[in-house]
Amino acid sequence: MAFFTHLTRRSLAQSAAMANAIKNVTVIGSGLMGAGIAQVAAQTGHSVTMVDIDPVAVGKAEKRIADSISRVAKKKFGEGDEATKFVSESLSRLRTSTDAVASVESADLVVEAIVENLKTKKELFSKLDNAAPAHTIFASNTSSIPIVKIAEATNRLDRFGGLHFFNPVPVMKLLEVIKTSETSPATADAITAWGKAMGKAIVHCKDTPGFIVNRVFVPYLLSCIRLMDEEVATREDIDLAIKLGLGYPMGPLELLDYLGIDTIYNICKEWCEAYPDMPEFQIPPLLERMISEGRFGQKAGKGFYDYKG
Repeated sequence: MAFFTHLTRRSLAQSAAMANAIKNVTVIGSGLMGAGIAQVAAQTGHSVTMVDIDPVAVGKAEKRIADSISRVAKKKFGEGDEATKFVSESLSRLRTSTDAVASVESADLVVEAIVENLKTKKELFSKLDNAAPAHTIFASNTSSIPIVKIAEATNRLDRFGGLHFFNPVPVMKLLEVIKTSETSPATADAITAWGKAMGKAIVHCKDTPGFIVNRVFVPYLLSCIRLMDEEVATREDIDLAIKLGLGYPMGPLELLDYLGIDTIYNICKEWCEAYPDMPEFQIPPLLERMISEGRFGQKAGKGFYDYKG
């Protein structure tokens, strides 16, 4: 009994130490997700380095973050010194870089939020694994790729997990924490504690396709694309029916344009290759055509709807 108690105390102490150690965070990727994660981390007292290979993208993301933090401060504190202090202190904790390897040398946690491509993610983490300290925890914000497949590129399977945030990160409260069969209890406890420190509501999930939300959400979006592809209804009527019939704030096709058609396509492509016998993951012909035509949604100026002019 005494031996068991000793082990339990040691495990709890290790978990607490790892959680307390997450002070310096590196976020790889400066898109909507990466910038959002970096913003919230800076707002909640963490030292953050946001990395992107494109210096122009980093600059744009930095401006978006500054504007967003100003809006948060105004909503939280109104006008005055307290709001000014919140903005100043939050931005003082944020740094940017174009060198991913150098950015992890003093990181306690690295959160990857780059393109949904397994090969690209594995190449990144393989490089980072050699540069990061032994205590550094790695996490992916992937919304579709099995965490264990990404982690295989490293020698820290026990210090690797999933942290799936939702867009926009500063607004959406949910965070899915994914533990693989190799993730240590101390690592799971540490990233859970960090998520709570970020102000997120935590749900835990096995390392399974789509985790919880996207396992339900993506097949729903694909069903709506098929409705349009089969000319069951117009895009406007599909969106209106879902909004009024289910009480959703955005129609599915509007939402796809906002999220990025290519993002959903990449998710489905990964799932189709990994789970060919699951029909709910199959890519509709319309989605294939939109990708070939460069209709990626709002960011491209055209998707299901036209955003030019």
